[in-house]
Amino acid sequence: MVTIGIVGAGLRGRLFAEALRGQPDVTVVGLAEPSARVAEEARDATGLPVTSSHLELLEKLDPDAVIVATPDFAHRQIAVDAAKAGKHLLIEKPVATNLDDAHAIAAAVHRAGVRCLVGFENRWNPHVVQAKAAMATVGDPITASATLSNSYFVPTTMLSWAGKSSPAWFLMPHTLDLLLWLTGRKPVSVSAVGSRGVLAKRGIDTWDVVHALISFDDGSTATLSSAWTLPDAGDGIVDFRFQVIGTEGSVTADLSHQGLTVVSDKYRSAWPVSGRIGRSQVGPAVWMVQDFAAGLVDGGELGPDIDHGVLVTEIICAIEDSITTGQTVKLGDPGVGMQS
Repeated sequence: MVTIGIVGAGLRGRLFAEALRGQPDVTVVGLAEPSARVAEEARDATGLPVTSSHLELLEKLDPDAVIVATPDFAHRQIAVDAAKAGKHLLIEKPVATNLDDAHAIAAAVHRAGVRCLVGFENRWNPHVVQAKAAMATVGDPITASATLSNSYFVPTTMLSWAGKSSPAWFLMPHTLDLLLWLTGRKPVSVSAVGSRGVLAKRGIDTWDVVHALISFDDGSTATLSSAWTLPDAGDGIVDFRFQVIGTEGSVTADLSHQGLTVVSDKYRSAWPVSGRIGRSQVGPAVWMVQDFAAGLVDGGELGPDIDHGVLVTEIICAIEDSITTGQTVKLGDPGVGMQS
């Protein structure tokens, strides 16, 4: 039996708790949440104990593994403390929003010898899994592109901490991991531009739009675009598309609606592969956390590890540095991301 504790009892933490309910040989022992209101909501929703801190969860509930489902900027202390306590980890993407934090987490994981999965959930998206399989037919990658954007709803309503994040941190870890996984190429430099001011007028001082060009060691390229400024009057809150062009073919996907679009005055599209189907919860995040737990039970592969998570953080730090300096940033240069 593997026991799991969840730090962060918001929407994601509760989703993970529900996804693991009834999982063979797995028990969620409880959650940790500093907000009294959110903690009470989580107790009502899950029926599980909720401690006021991750340290209390580690001491009193003593799980075998910890899921870090806190805001992006609040991962370091929780992950380091859990690793030091010998707990396996699932850390939501990105691992951290600066390299100092990311390296500290990685050092703790390696020092303790615990297992760690970074939550790049699109590796459990059926469309992406099929795209990965299809890469064998398209030859060597020449160029790739990915767009992942949200409507204003996400930074203005869904996230209370949007001002401490950005489209680059909240969205690009998904598309960056996706293109790195599909192409298997090593990134060497980043050039990026962005614009801001629209969200700032709404009280959220962060980037509105970010565009990045990534160059790889074989001469191939990839472009990423993310915005938090799609109109709320649209038919959904997510625009998600990607393409890889190779020497012998291409792979293209539009995941914005997963093939189903419904628009009315009272309804906006939701993804068909999410929520519940019959008695089962479905969706990439659900399958990811279930696979994580199953991997702890049987000792099998977990998925993208802490070192890959650090690489993604390094690249997004480089994107921010490039926007700020107006220069191309070489990955691995000293100082990249240390001021983020």
